[in-house]
Amino acid sequence: MRELQTPILSDSITRIGPDAAGAVVVTGSHGGVYAAWLARKGGCRAAIFNDAGVGRDQAGIGGLAWLDAHGMAAAAIDHRSADIGDAEAMLAHGVVSHANARAAALGVVRGQNCEEAARLLAGASLPEGSVEPVSEAREEVLPEGANRRIVLIDSASLVEPRDAGQIVISGSHGALFGDDPINALKYDGAFAAFNDAGGGVGVSRLPALQGRGIAAVTVSAESARIGDARSTFEDGVISAANPAALSRGARIGEKLHDCVIRLARMP
Repeated sequence: MRELQTPILSDSITRIGPDAAGAVVVTGSHGGVYAAWLARKGGCRAAIFNDAGVGRDQAGIGGLAWLDAHGMAAAAIDHRSADIGDAEAMLAHGVVSHANARAAALGVVRGQNCEEAARLLAGASLPEGSVEPVSEAREEVLPEGANRRIVLIDSASLVEPRDAGQIVISGSHGALFGDDPINALKYDGAFAAFNDAGGGVGVSRLPALQGRGIAAVTVSAESARIGDARSTFEDGVISAANPAALSRGARIGEKLHDCVIRLARMP
């Protein structure tokens, strides 16, 4: 049996398995509500997320309060101390930036290292009862005069084969999982957008997509709610772009909405 003080590491909360039940999980995912629900649904004892730059409306840590209300202790690591999407780095180098009330009651505090926080969270009570599902949204927009669809997906995992050649706007962070460029986006969209999760490695999908000939940008976490594709589309301000996107007219500091509408109408 896995000892309680040994946390399970998962670069994405979407990838936890049955061994997460009853364990403390350190995940490279942002601390939004959907990620929090996945941790609760997975039967975790407690969870530590990346704060993803916190960002607009504090979306990067929005799941901490949600988990407090649903019986689970949780904390977030400062994105400047450890890369988003890298649970091993978070455990080794991460510094706590936020903790919910249940975690604070166990002694988890701002400035604490992740390993110590995980040890304290091993003393958390197991959450009880079931919770209502929290869903991620998928939506398609076809502006007047457009030659391609604009696909809004709260998570990049929702991309479908029929989205190839379309404009894909994701609420996911822009960090690449591992070294395989296919992990940046499963299907070859004509253009893709992500949240920069505060910068740094949060834009590492862009060169991977450049190598596949896909134009891609990130929007700043301060401008758009991470995990929310509609906010990425309507509120996002472009913070980084790969050469393919720049060649198609994307500009740093431009509203993503304006850029995307223009691209959708191109031949």
